Amino acid sequence: MTSTTDAAPGGLSHTTRLADVEPPIALGALDGRYRGVVAPLVDHLSEPALNRARLHVEVEWLVHLTEREVLPGVRRLTPAEQDTLRAVVRDFGAAQIDELGDIERVTLHDVKAVEYVLKTRLREIAPAEEDAGLAELVHFCCTSEDINNLSYAVMVRGAVHEVWLPRARALVDDLASMAADLADVPLLAHTHGQPATPTTMGKELAVLAWRLRRQLRRIEDAEFLGKLNGATGTYGAHVAAVPGADWEALSRSFVEHLGLTWNPLTTQIESHDWQAELYADLARFNRVLHNMCTDVWSYISMGYFAQVRGQGTVGSSTMPHKVNPIRFENAEANLEVSNALFDVLSATLVQSRLQRDLTDSSMQRNIGSAFGHSLLAIDNARRGLDGLDAVPEAMAADLDRNWEVLGEAVQSAMRALGAQGVPGMEEPYERLKELTRGRRIGQDDLVEFVRGLGLPPEVEQRLAALTPQTYTGLAPALVRHLG
Repeated sequence: MTSTTDAAPGGLSHTTRLADVEPPIALGALDGRYRGVVAPLVDHLSEPALNRARLHVEVEWLVHLTEREVLPGVRRLTPAEQDTLRAVVRDFGAAQIDELGDIERVTLHDVKAVEYVLKTRLREIAPAEEDAGLAELVHFCCTSEDINNLSYAVMVRGAVHEVWLPRARALVDDLASMAADLADVPLLAHTHGQPATPTTMGKELAVLAWRLRRQLRRIEDAEFLGKLNGATGTYGAHVAAVPGADWEALSRSFVEHLGLTWNPLTTQIESHDWQAELYADLARFNRVLHNMCTDVWSYISMGYFAQVRGQGTVGSSTMPHKVNPIRFENAEANLEVSNALFDVLSATLVQSRLQRDLTDSSMQRNIGSAFGHSLLAIDNARRGLDGLDAVPEAMAADLDRNWEVLGEAVQSAMRALGAQGVPGMEEPYERLKELTRGRRIGQDDLVEFVRGLGLPPEVEQRLAALTPQTYTGLAPALVRHLG
C-alpha cells in the first residue's frame, strides 16, 4: 500500500508507508537494530514464550491432578499420553502461535485460548467416550492468575539463569582478569576530581569487579515464588468441588514441582514481591556497571587506556583521528533505560487494589525490555573492555607531575613518630600543607623537605626514596581478593 504525504517546505515527504513494508519493521531498537544481541531473551520473555509457559503450567497441573488421583474415578494419564501433552510445549512454534492467535481473536482472552488448545489436544489423544470428562480437568479450579503467576516465575527464572547471568558473569570475569593483569600498574587517583593518593589500575578495576560480583550473588540466590489457590486465594472452588482433598499440600507440591517457592498467602494475585526484589538487585548491578562505564570512559579521556583494536571503525564522520568510546556510552544509555523499567516494575508490581487489579498484567509485559536493555549494555561494556589497551606511560607521566601527593605519606610517618615521643614532629599536617597546597612540587623539593625534618635515619631514607609510582600501599595485593 502506498500513500502520498504532503509536507511543509523543508519537511519530510514520503510515498511509502513503512508500516506496510514486509517483513514488518520493528518499532523498537531491541527488535530492530539490536535484535542479534537480545534474541536469546525471546525464548523466555516474549509473548509467545508466555503462552508456551502457560501451556507448560496447564499440562503439568493436569498431570499433577491425575497422578495424585484427586478426583475419584478419574484415571491417570498414561506415560505416553503425558509425553504427548508435554510435546505440545516442547514443539511449540509458529503453527501453535498462529493457532492461539486465531482462538484468542474469538475468546478475547489469552489464557482461555491456551485452555482451549490444550483441551483439543487432550481429546485427540484420549478420544474414548469414557475419557470425555478428562478435558474438564484442564484449567481445573484455576483463575487466570494461577496460570500467569507461575508462567512468569518460570519465564523470569529461565531468563535470569540461562541468559542474563551467563552474560553478566562473563563480563565480570573479563573485568577481574583485566584487574589481575594491571594489578601492579601505578595510577594517580582522583578524589573529587583532584590528584590523590596513588593506587593501581588493577586495584580500581578490582573494586568494580568485587561490587558487581556481590550483586551477582544476590541475583543468583533470588527466590521465584508461585501460588495456585484460586480466584481470591482461598481455595474456594477447590474445596467446593472436592472437599476431601488436601488442597494446600497439592498446591505446594505442584508449585515446587515447577522449581518455584510456594507462596501460601495471597489474594487473587501472587504478590510479586519477589519480582520487586529481583528487579531492584538487577537495577543495582546495572548502576554499578554504569559506574564502571563512566570511570573507564574517564580513564580513556585521560589517556590511561588506548582504544587500538577494531581499527576499521569510524570514530567521527569528520575528524579522522577520533576513536570514540562508543561502547561505554551505548552501555550507559541502555543501563539507564533498563533501570527506568526495572524501577517502575519494582514500584508498581507490589501494588494491587484490594484482591485484584490488572495493572500488573500490562506492566509485566515490559519485563523483556528491561532485561533486553541490560543485556545490550552488558554486551557493549564487554566489547568496550575487549578493545582497550592500558597505557602505563601515560599513568606514570601523571604521577610524575604530582609529587605533592606524597605529603600524606610524610605527615603520616611524622604523626607515628610524634606519638612515639620523637621530638620535632609537631604539627606535621600543617607543615606539609604549607609545602604542598596550591602549588606543584618536584622530587627535589620533597627530598629537601624530608631531609630537614630530623627524622630517624631509616625513616628519612625510606621517605626520601618514595615516589608517586611506589606509593601504592597494598593496592597490588588487594586484587587477590577477586580470587
